[in-house]
Amino acid sequence: GLEYLSPAVLENLWAALEDRTRSEAGRAGVTVQDYLKNRNPLWNMVGRIAFHLAENRKNEIRPFGFLVTFTSRLSALAKPQFLPLGKAFREFADRGDRRGLLALLTPLQRAAEASELIRELVDSGDIFHPLAWTVRETCRFLDEIPRFDSCGVLVRIPETWQGRCRPPRPQVSLKVGEKRLGGLGLDTLLDFSVGLTLDGEELTIEERRQILSETSGLVLLRGKWVEIDREKLSSMLSLWEKRTREEGGEGITFSEGMRLLAGAGMEAQETLSATGAAREWLDADAGKWLRSVLAGMRSPEGIAPADPGEDLKTQLRPYQQTGVSWLRFMHDLGLGACLADDMGLGKTIQVLALLLILRQRRLSGTPPPSGPALLVVPASLVANWKAEIGRFAPSLAAFYCHPSETPAASLAALADAERRDAMLSRTDLVVTTYAMAHRMAWLREVAWGLLILDEAQAVKNPGARQTRAVKTLTGSRRIILTGTPLENRLGDLWSLFDFLSPGLLGTEKVFSRYAKQGRDGRDNAYSALRALIRPYILRRLKTDRRIIADLPDKAEVRVFCPLTKTQATLYEASVREMAEKLKETDGIQRRGLVLAYLMRFKQICNHPSQWLGDQAYGNGASGKFRRLRTLCEEIASRQEKLLVFTQFREMTEPLAALLAETFLRPGLVLHGGTGVGKRREIVNAFQREEGPPFFVLSLKAGGVGLNLTAASHVIHFDRWWNPAVENQATDRAYRIGQKKNVLVHKFVCRGTVEERIDALIEDKKDLAESILGGEREMLLTEMPDEELIRFVSLDLVRALDDENGGKEEKGRRTGG
Repeated sequence: GLEYLSPAVLENLWAALEDRTRSEAGRAGVTVQDYLKNRNPLWNMVGRIAFHLAENRKNEIRPFGFLVTFTSRLSALAKPQFLPLGKAFREFADRGDRRGLLALLTPLQRAAEASELIRELVDSGDIFHPLAWTVRETCRFLDEIPRFDSCGVLVRIPETWQGRCRPPRPQVSLKVGEKRLGGLGLDTLLDFSVGLTLDGEELTIEERRQILSETSGLVLLRGKWVEIDREKLSSMLSLWEKRTREEGGEGITFSEGMRLLAGAGMEAQETLSATGAAREWLDADAGKWLRSVLAGMRSPEGIAPADPGEDLKTQLRPYQQTGVSWLRFMHDLGLGACLADDMGLGKTIQVLALLLILRQRRLSGTPPPSGPALLVVPASLVANWKAEIGRFAPSLAAFYCHPSETPAASLAALADAERRDAMLSRTDLVVTTYAMAHRMAWLREVAWGLLILDEAQAVKNPGARQTRAVKTLTGSRRIILTGTPLENRLGDLWSLFDFLSPGLLGTEKVFSRYAKQGRDGRDNAYSALRALIRPYILRRLKTDRRIIADLPDKAEVRVFCPLTKTQATLYEASVREMAEKLKETDGIQRRGLVLAYLMRFKQICNHPSQWLGDQAYGNGASGKFRRLRTLCEEIASRQEKLLVFTQFREMTEPLAALLAETFLRPGLVLHGGTGVGKRREIVNAFQREEGPPFFVLSLKAGGVGLNLTAASHVIHFDRWWNPAVENQATDRAYRIGQKKNVLVHKFVCRGTVEERIDALIEDKKDLAESILGGEREMLLTEMPDEELIRFVSLDLVRALDDENGGKEEKGRRTGG
């Protein structure tokens, strides 16, 4: 792999370090700046103003002290050296140190503009002297602390507050799920108990009376200062004491309890945990039994193993064994499970192992009794599932509700309840497609023992007809399989969970409002959402060496391509035409117009003939074609195999013709018009060692369900706007059984909308990783006209400069 090491790869190692830092900061629910401060707060102190608040127990009337300092340096022992603001100001003035004076005065001016209290101190000159403060003055300061950080001012608080920016608060404590239950479901009622605590310790009746009668905002309790908001605390306590009286301490549903524990307020009436700052006065904790359940959901390695025995005709890898045990654990609890392993890690095997365990239970009469399972898949994967069942779980009695496997007359006959019941009585699993789930009404009449969705992103659009049909299927246990549980929008996540665990994320309207809070950076909504959904998701990555050791690394490189003069001329003319038409359209028509031109730009970037429709496809007329030939000459010289993906069916044959000239051998083509039987034949041909050297696939037809590990190179000739789809296509080669290093080449035309879309794709990846671990997606159709034209305009110098346009830059290694 040494030939793949380049300055660009090293550059991306640094980028990966930066990404990792951002990812860890996201998981911690803090900004990168706060993350670095927490790792070593001293890094951030030198050269900055600090507001110090200290306790003064000797003065009962003014029990707090306030002082402003400047951190001049760190001592030899790495301790910050503070100068009083007045002294620092005089030293800088005496030296004529303009930069030092700016470091003092600029953040102070910002703080005065943001805070009325600081403005008063600056105007009076008191800011330069130590001050003794009353409780009321201290409360004013505490309320304005959030404004100071953005002004560049540090805040130092008493050590007895244990690193918090505010004194400790008493909280309404809620203990949920202490008593053991036989099973769970989202509507299962959990026990709960209510109390009033401080730092986890129950308050006495006298202490409760003292804090609930306090009006000053701070009270000295148990030898330490405690912050009080009597109105919010009393409101929260009254709410839960009322529920205790009305429901006898048995009234929290499981979904309600999970939202409470995560701190995610998604209730339609917002009565559960109140809203906004009021939630800060509630501390929900799992009881002993529920805590053990959540530990199993979050850390499946500790779950008792589930063994399908000899009925499974393969040896499970350790992580697959863990996955099967977790699926059985979630099934037995009656909870939905999202198996979100990377493509190629064997989600199918894990599900088949679970189905064999459930079959064994039915045959032995082990309760609880359950009916057959229903598996819903894309039509292109019916044959794949059939082959996998025959290979790994031949004892599983499966019925295929699809005309590709069962005669249409036989399927129509199942409308008769008696025939249907007879079929179901001898069946462990019914396999059907999303389209059939809509067409076959009887599928929605059966109470299925288990519902399974493969490629579950098919139901990400809650308004789609097939999504609505699937969500009317009946089944108390549910599993969804997807390599990417979150794709482009948080709304997709809501739709998936609306099937998996209905009601957990609230209504679509409430969730949309909640997601907007996350995008606006309020209420730490993303962190709470992660905490809420994580127990339902098991996700393992191929790049994690703790999970699997026999899958080689993959490397991704951007291949920047120039435009030819013909392409540049067509592109610029299209931008001008788009700008004129935008002046005449609005609303839905404008959205359609924008999408049509974005597609045209991508077609022109591929080849002028794709847009012109002249079928010429000369190799010299396209910068991408030129670059593809050069790249593939090198691949052919190494006798390596290649996959080429394009989202346009009409591009598959021209690409295959170019590659045949380069490899001096014909290759293979697969698109939406390729029959199911033909697909299997050409896949097998490609996988043979002496088989064709290249395979051109349309992204939708070949992006899922195929095993193409003979390839060691993957080229994305044009780019999808969804990283999940693109990565799934790459995973046709990068999966279990791959023994070669996989190099992924992503073609991008410089100076065009493709280069800017590439940046958007990376932003979308950040969104997914933050939720499973923020939203930065830009909706192009909603851009103002002027901004949109800037976004798509051609940078002619960059586009026609071929000095670097054909080189592979910004290589990014994945997998460690």
